[in-house]
Amino acid sequence: MSTSERLAIEPTQSASGTVTIPGSKSVSNRALLLAALCQGTTRIRNLLVCDDTDLMLGALAQLGIRWRREGNDYVIEGCCGSFPTRKADLKVGNSGTTMRFLTAALSLQEGTYHLSGAPRMHERPIGALVDSLNSIGADIRYEAKAGYPPLTIEGSDVFVEGNGIELDASASSQYLTALLIALTQADSVSEHIDLRVRNGLISRPYIDITIQLLKVFGVPVQVIDHATFRIPAHLRLQSPTNLTIEGDASSASYFLAAGAIGCGPLRVEGVGSSSSQGDIRFAQALKDMGASIEMTDQWIQVSRNPEAPLRGISVDCNDMPDAAMTLAVVALFATGETTLSNIASWRVKETDRLAAMAVELRKLGAKVYEGKDFLKVKAPDAWLSPGHGIDTYEDHRIAMCFSLAAFGPNPVVINDPGCVSKTFPTYFDLLKQVTHHHA
Repeated sequence: MSTSERLAIEPTQSASGTVTIPGSKSVSNRALLLAALCQGTTRIRNLLVCDDTDLMLGALAQLGIRWRREGNDYVIEGCCGSFPTRKADLKVGNSGTTMRFLTAALSLQEGTYHLSGAPRMHERPIGALVDSLNSIGADIRYEAKAGYPPLTIEGSDVFVEGNGIELDASASSQYLTALLIALTQADSVSEHIDLRVRNGLISRPYIDITIQLLKVFGVPVQVIDHATFRIPAHLRLQSPTNLTIEGDASSASYFLAAGAIGCGPLRVEGVGSSSSQGDIRFAQALKDMGASIEMTDQWIQVSRNPEAPLRGISVDCNDMPDAAMTLAVVALFATGETTLSNIASWRVKETDRLAAMAVELRKLGAKVYEGKDFLKVKAPDAWLSPGHGIDTYEDHRIAMCFSLAAFGPNPVVINDPGCVSKTFPTYFDLLKQVTHHHA
């Protein structure tokens, strides 16, 4: 299927079959950095191949990390906590994980590093992470607007005192992940480093992924309470030798939604009930809306009785902010109103997703109310066909979400469909394989 500047998708009647989704982006970029920092060589299987991992791999190569592809595996040679390259100008595009994770990791290195990204990356906040790192002796400076990239990081003596370190993680859980990984390289007077979160923590399942991976790499983090994480101060990262990345639950959401709207049965392989990803809760949300869900450790299958319409729900989306976007489009096919709450983080992603989703849903005729941190969506009384198509704001998830609007009565035109390469380059090809159009 073409991914030129505009992609027209004909009205879709049903969806069924089996699709295997690529590896998790969240797990992939964490695993790459941990493999780079650890002692030993790590073979990673099912790594997601996309813009975000390409940017992380490119940055690691600039930092002197040796890696290679062997078939579909990636083999990463660890640097025992010390990047070989002491000076680098790193460009990370629109990859938030690469920007946040490397900011923390590089602040504990001896060297001078410049970190910049795409224009939108320079609008995404990083001040709370920088404040925490500078409080323990890092030397990170803003090159333009305070609180935002681009950054210059100078090597300095980072030392964690006995009272630990604090972090405001209310804007992004990626700050906490960045610190958890970086502090495995920090020196401290005490046996452990306590990392305390203030002002609440969003997207907690992403932190669980980080803690699970740190344990795999030999550093068990102790969760003292909902806001305190204890890192052993004198353990260093060790390669697990082999690591297999589970399928991406956020990417699975589009196919699970297609199975619910298009009645299925549609089976998604590569992710299941044992997943550590918060977006796995999306399956439960579909069940609450009236879909039938079957699940094992390895797959999820969705179907729906065509005589039983989907129904609107109210759901707290704090643990699944990415998959919540998919629910907003599923709401177009549900009776009643769907309310997605606790989604303030949408506003500091690849675009202001709350505003963008509201605009594009209204183009299709939906009744939408956009709040500061919530969205209410009601299905169209009469579907509209936007003449200029669905705008995607250089945001991969908006493009994938709105492909599902083709289950309505009109063709859907997606502008800039190539933006899905950020996390899922083969998305439209896989969608075509499991969706069936009117004869």
